[in-house]
Amino acid sequence: MVSALILSVTFLIINILLFASTFYQVLILSDLEADYVNMYEAASQINRWILPEFVLQGVLTLLLLVTGHWIMFLISVPLTCYHVMLYIKKRHLIDVTEIFRVIGAEKKYRLVKLGLLSILFLCVIFRFLVLVTFYHSQYGELDIRSSILEF
Repeated sequence: MVSALILSVTFLIINILLFASTFYQVLILSDLEADYVNMYEAASQINRWILPEFVLQGVLTLLLLVTGHWIMFLISVPLTCYHVMLYIKKRHLIDVTEIFRVIGAEKKYRLVKLGLLSILFLCVIFRFLVLVTFYHSQYGELDIRSSILEF
C-alpha cells in the first residue's frame, strides 16, 4: 500500500515538472511575440528543455503502463507518440530562422499539451487522494517509515 502512495507521489512530481516546463515554454513564446526576448535567446531557452521533457514524458508513460494505470496511460500515450514522431523527423527543436513563422503553431501545440497535462494532473491528484483516504481509514495514522523498514 505504501508503494502505491510513493508511486502516486512520483507521478505527481513528474507531472508537475512537465507542466512547469511546458508553461515556461509558453511564457517564452509569449515574450517573443511581445518582443521582450530576442529570437536567439528564446530558441536556446526553449530548446534547452525539450529533450529532458521528452524523456520525462516517456518515463511517465512507461511507469503508467508498467503499473497498470490504464486511464492515465491512455491520456499520456498520444503526447508521447507525438514526441517520438517529432524526434524521429528531427523537428523537435525550434529553429531560430523560422521561429516567427511557426510561433502560432508552437504556442497552440504547447497549450494543447498543457490541457492534456492538466487532465492528467487531475487524475493523479484524485488517485492520490483516494489512496490517502483509503490508507487512513484502514490503518489509521500514516506512517511510511515503519512499513518501509518492515521486512
